[in-house]
Amino acid sequence: MRWTVIIMMGVLITIFSCSGDQTTMDKPLTASQLHVDQVVNKLLTKHGAAQEARIKQGVSQVARFWRTSDGTASDFSAFCDEYFIAHTDTLNATFARFEANLEQIYGHNIALDRSLKEPMHLDIGPLYPVDMLFANYDAFVHFDEDMFQSKLAFVVLLNYPFHSLTDMLEHGAEWSREQWAEARLVKLFNSRAPSDIQQKVSEAYVSADNYISNYNIYMHRVLTDDGARLFPAGLKLISHWGLRDEIKAQYANKDGLERQKMIQTIMERIIRQDIPKLVINNPDVDWSPGTNDVRWAPEASETGTPSDKLEPNTRYQHLLSIFQAEKLKGPFYPETPTHMARKFELDREIPEAEFEQLLISVLEAPVAQKVASLIKHRLERPLEPFDIWYDGFKLRSNLDIAELDRQVARRYPTVQAFKDDLPFLLRNIGFDGPTANFLSSKIEIDPSRGAGHAMGAGMRSDNAHLRTRIPDSGMNYKGFNIAIHELGHNVEQVFSLNRMDHWLLQGVPNTAFTEGFAFVFQSRDLDLLGIQQNDPMREHMSALDNYWSTFEIASVALVDMYVWRWMYEHPKATPAQLNTAVQQIAKDVWNKYVSPVIGVPDQILLAVYSHMIDAGLYLPDYPLGYIIAFQVENYLKQANLATEMERMCRIGSVTPNEWMREAIGQPISSVPLIEAAEAAIAEFNK
Repeated sequence: MRWTVIIMMGVLITIFSCSGDQTTMDKPLTASQLHVDQVVNKLLTKHGAAQEARIKQGVSQVARFWRTSDGTASDFSAFCDEYFIAHTDTLNATFARFEANLEQIYGHNIALDRSLKEPMHLDIGPLYPVDMLFANYDAFVHFDEDMFQSKLAFVVLLNYPFHSLTDMLEHGAEWSREQWAEARLVKLFNSRAPSDIQQKVSEAYVSADNYISNYNIYMHRVLTDDGARLFPAGLKLISHWGLRDEIKAQYANKDGLERQKMIQTIMERIIRQDIPKLVINNPDVDWSPGTNDVRWAPEASETGTPSDKLEPNTRYQHLLSIFQAEKLKGPFYPETPTHMARKFELDREIPEAEFEQLLISVLEAPVAQKVASLIKHRLERPLEPFDIWYDGFKLRSNLDIAELDRQVARRYPTVQAFKDDLPFLLRNIGFDGPTANFLSSKIEIDPSRGAGHAMGAGMRSDNAHLRTRIPDSGMNYKGFNIAIHELGHNVEQVFSLNRMDHWLLQGVPNTAFTEGFAFVFQSRDLDLLGIQQNDPMREHMSALDNYWSTFEIASVALVDMYVWRWMYEHPKATPAQLNTAVQQIAKDVWNKYVSPVIGVPDQILLAVYSHMIDAGLYLPDYPLGYIIAFQVENYLKQANLATEMERMCRIGSVTPNEWMREAIGQPISSVPLIEAAEAAIAEFNK
């Protein structure tokens, strides 16, 4: 997962959409109150008819955000007269000044935010109550307020045109790089929400992230109903990543089925919130998920009967808090009043209905039934609900995970060891020596409390950060696999910032694109460990793995989308009501799309993902990332990953389909993924 605050210019909109409190004394002024027509005529007289279109649009854009606190109608007129720029050279120089200065403001605020959140994100010692207060501090919360009060935002709005998503989709292919950069500049100031609201949004996300980052289950304390321990001492799994990945790892073990069923039970208790609160992140209690019995571990110092009090819908209270905070922003985004609209139209720049149909096209593809039948044949048993995470199409599924763990631990006993090996890893991915060294110099490695994430820099003088979890016993294979995924994010972040022609075009169109690169890197993890994969079916296995992974996460993404729709339809819901709704939505999606394929009805596992709780509609980026990654990977089969990745990253944050057109010559589509899965099934049936 890539940390949301640093993703791309699309997310910048969310970060920068904050402003001073709009009190009853600070009201917007109407066009008639500001005498907009008179101001336009005055500027036309001064600058001539050749500037008419720019003058009308610019004055209108400023008027839309002008408030009583910004000045009177006379002040509005005087501002437009003084700051409208008619000369092209001055207009270009002004744009360059904005771009250079915004890089400094944004970049230093990103660095500050990263530093203040380090105690929460990094495994660098105990957390203190004050750490949460510092993490809640939002370095961006007054940025928009300052930009409007200083009139800098109004200079942008007066001189550069805002383009709607429709404009970009219809005409973006004809734009120059400068036009795209200007469009991104104006988009930064296309809202003006109060800073106290943005602070509430920040606090809600930080609190949820802290909750999720510390949601661990000590698996060696988990017992069967008859008291047996199935997992080794010291195994601590974070929800959902660790639990899901342990299910995947158990496919390689002949006796793994019982462990997988136990993990499913744990997941279901987390979703339903009938998990004892005491077993969360606690190594001192034994717990039987089947019976829900809790007892002190034999070596624990506590005595008496431990509490069996259930977690009190904490999971859904965090989700509701994020919803309620995001809902406060609605009135300040008249064209996109809901969080869903902002995520799809502003951040992803793909209409929500179009996106939903893309996911459904994967879920309703007839090949899903064929892949499920093949999985059933390979497992030699009826499918279980957790087989949505079937991992047997990866060549590593036939490898000894314990030996992989030992090999990785020897190679990376510490964070520094992984950092030192970055140039080697990057050269083996395909980058030449100078490029590998450059990338390594721009990526810092930090010890993560959670499963790991990547944080990009906001200015070229700063570095990207890769957070990875390395226990005292050394990195294990799952940790390496995740770290290589995050490395893909980091390489994209470095290229799309440091090698970009315009800072305002830094990043990629939306989070799914950086996920696509991360998946491409992650698929090469065994190659980087020097493990040969000469299976002639490798390409077909990869196609099936990609399709099945996309099928699973597409269904999860629909749950996330439908839950947000439900919250807007039930804005006064309690955490308990949301709990019930999430379970029902998960069952509905399962029964419509997954049950006909797997054969087991009424399952809630699709609601287990932690991203649904702490990331505000982030999950849809994953299936989009898989689809994009597959298309990019197909393209890269005929090209060099290293050189082509840099070229693609330098396209920057244009709209998604424009990026795909420039990168690989095709629009976003699930068809290549589905066709490759059909071809693979045909090959297996020979």
